Amino acid sequence: IRFMVFDLPGHGGRFAERATALEKLVAAAGQPWLVAVRQQSVQDAASLQALMEQTVREGGEGLMLHRLDAVHRPGRSRDLLKLKPHDDADARVLSHVAGKGRYQGMLGALWVETPEGVRFKLGTGFDDAARRHPPAVGSWISYRFRGETDAGIPRFASFQRVRADL
Repeated sequence: IRFMVFDLPGHGGRFAERATALEKLVAAAGQPWLVAVRQQSVQDAASLQALMEQTVREGGEGLMLHRLDAVHRPGRSRDLLKLKPHDDADARVLSHVAGKGRYQGMLGALWVETPEGVRFKLGTGFDDAARRHPPAVGSWISYRFRGETDAGIPRFASFQRVRADL
């Protein structure tokens, strides 16, 4: 078991300074199970994409993107972004599920079926206009997802658009 450390929020400096301090701290600890996550810079979108593909090939889920000059802020921040790969696919709309609460009187979700025959409920990615006027039963939609369950159901599926060309 290894303890992977990627930041030192109590340090108080900017990310580049925290990363340097973290490497020194981990080295001084001399524990084989304590590992500072390797940080590296990318120069452009192509380099970022290549690094993402390499990380996923090696079993990683994605990348954390830091701004070198960012101070640590608890909670969500535009200075630290999670980047994960996604897949796109198409499915046929089988039925509509009525919305509840805020979505009362609108679409809550769609039951869809992939070309392989996998059926699942798709309930995220819709703006209010799409919820008021959902894709027709029988139409084809595109969705994004991040991997599949053992049963072949897309994980974290999110509606993208109606496929007018299908």
